[in-house]
Amino acid sequence: MSPVVRFAPSPTGYLHLGNARIAVVNWLLARRHGGRFVLRIDDTDRERSEEVYVAAIREDLAWLGLAWQEEVRQSERTFIYEAAWERLRSAGAVYPCYETAAELEALRARQRAAGQPPRYDRRVLTLSAADRAALEAEGRRPHWRLRLPDGDLAFDDLILGPRRFRAEALGDPILRREDGSATYLFASAVDDADLGITHVIRGEDHVTNTALQLAILAALDRPAPRFAHLPLVTDAAGRGLSKREGALSLRSLREQGIEPRAIVLVLAALGAATAPDPQASPESIAARFALEDYGRAAPRLAVEELPRFSAAVLHHLPYDEVAPRLTALGLGEAGLTFWDAVRGNIDRLEDARAWWAVCTEPLQPVVTDPDLLAAAADLLPPEPLDEAAFAGWVEALKARTGKRGRALFQPLRLALTGRQHGPELKHLLSLMGRARALARLRGETA
Repeated sequence: MSPVVRFAPSPTGYLHLGNARIAVVNWLLARRHGGRFVLRIDDTDRERSEEVYVAAIREDLAWLGLAWQEEVRQSERTFIYEAAWERLRSAGAVYPCYETAAELEALRARQRAAGQPPRYDRRVLTLSAADRAALEAEGRRPHWRLRLPDGDLAFDDLILGPRRFRAEALGDPILRREDGSATYLFASAVDDADLGITHVIRGEDHVTNTALQLAILAALDRPAPRFAHLPLVTDAAGRGLSKREGALSLRSLREQGIEPRAIVLVLAALGAATAPDPQASPESIAARFALEDYGRAAPRLAVEELPRFSAAVLHHLPYDEVAPRLTALGLGEAGLTFWDAVRGNIDRLEDARAWWAVCTEPLQPVVTDPDLLAAAADLLPPEPLDEAAFAGWVEALKARTGKRGRALFQPLRLALTGRQHGPELKHLLSLMGRARALARLRGETA
């Protein structure tokens, strides 16, 4: 069976690298086995969810190239959660509780003070029908909990291995709030079953949730997906990425000019045995993707190295991939020759604008050796100024002036480009054309 996976962000902020890693790994598994990648917007938190973040999630995933085949929103699926809850209530698997948030917090505080795990102690089960009626008469509306089975809740994690939890240590989870809305724990479990999710790949911080969600699915008599929990990513110092979420949002990285492919390649390799290859493509790494490659140790992401790796990725991008982006930058006339000329000398795609300006816009040349430049202007061959013509020109200049190496090329570069470093002159010369090159060699703005 082809896998069905899901990425389930909450629209309460912009996606950051930690979120993106989960999306990348899910997408890779689906792509590797010809499965489906579902985008599920977990927007049940009505107070914090915002449409601007829903749009940003879609935009960021599209920017990374992670196409999804289906999109659902939890806020539009309340009737499904209601039906599942009614099924549990009819089966006697859930029970109403009347404690306020303050009362529950006081209970947890007493348990912690006594060295006990903070969990619900099922005190409501000792209430009589009259007691419950009295509480409801006070205006209290119940929340509903799933009664966990006695014993252990266990499952085999595809990355972390066997996991086992004592049900009494976890406590009965709340499935339905006082206002009748489904909790994340309940809605997520119901969605996984309803959408036919076969594999849930998410962060290690959800391991306990998984044990409880498996109990929910068992109570509903629904099939459960396989679970894989990735150790949480830290920065180079071992700190959680969430502490620097703003600086590491995909939106911020995009504004910095980081290549989306670089992000996908780095995140796909995090925690695996192989280093990211700047020449690889998402499709090529999907072809050899395996969950078994990921280890149990928390991987460290050296964020400061992202710009360097991004530049390396950019240098290897084929022209047909960057052509639409060059057009979007206003460089619609820049072709393959231009890209091959400048690709190795830019760190961000936007840097190509500056070199296009060098080739096509007026520039004040820097004159450091007038005699050499005069000879260069005199010997400049007719068009086309291809590589063969450039090579002949250089040999003629060497013969006339006796200059070689830096003494020859640095004055030419400063006059033709106004810069000390950059792409090879043999490529730039043909791009700027003979008339412009001749004027600059003569010290004229052109």
